Amino acid sequence: MPDEKGVFTADIPASAVAAAVAAVEKGRAPAEPGGEQVATPDAESPRRQEAPPEGAEAALDEIDELRAELEMSQEGSRKLYEQLREEHDRLLRTAADLENYKKRAARERDEIQRYGNERLVKEILPVLDALDRALAAAPAGDQLAGGVAMTRRLLEEALARFGVKAFSAKGERFDPRVHEALMSMATSEYLPGMVVEEQQRGFFLHDRLIRPAAVVVSAAPAVVTEAEAEADGEAPPSRGDNG
Repeated sequence: MPDEKGVFTADIPASAVAAAVAAVEKGRAPAEPGGEQVATPDAESPRRQEAPPEGAEAALDEIDELRAELEMSQEGSRKLYEQLREEHDRLLRTAADLENYKKRAARERDEIQRYGNERLVKEILPVLDALDRALAAAPAGDQLAGGVAMTRRLLEEALARFGVKAFSAKGERFDPRVHEALMSMATSEYLPGMVVEEQQRGFFLHDRLIRPAAVVVSAAPAVVTEAEAEADGEAPPSRGDNG
């Protein structure tokens, strides 16, 4: 133990003391002429105080150029996409127009095939009407009427092969879509609005009406009034005495 209070001694090697002194001296800067010490920059000072490495500015310029090229490329890609989309829409419209044209051409071709002979048929129908009138006027048992009937039948069969068919309207209710009323006849034998006579047959070409049937339509009998009955010399209908 030491002989005096507050005093202690330690055995420190001389080499350790020399190393500590050298470390302290190393951290000091050389003395300036005024005798002041200038501290040397610490090795751990912030990196912002260091000078930028060589070639950093060139790298930044290259990055800016690459960024500009990327933006130009993206803008070009957007424009190209818009052009491709417009071209795609145009091609779709063209394809739709072509498909519609094909369908319309097919319909027109089918219509020509089905109804292309309509004018010719209308020119032949009066011949059938003349044959019908000849048969109606021929006396019973007339041999010539037999030949006319055969000719009429052959002509109708030939027209039927091209889709022409006749229809009769007598006894049916008047239909303005397929009947043409020539006159009306007051009668009690038929209900009003019925076909009582057929002056001319109607014809269809496939499903198209090419000639309506010319008919006479029934009408209700006229009501005889008292004045008309007295004028004709008939007794008016009796009435009960009211008073």
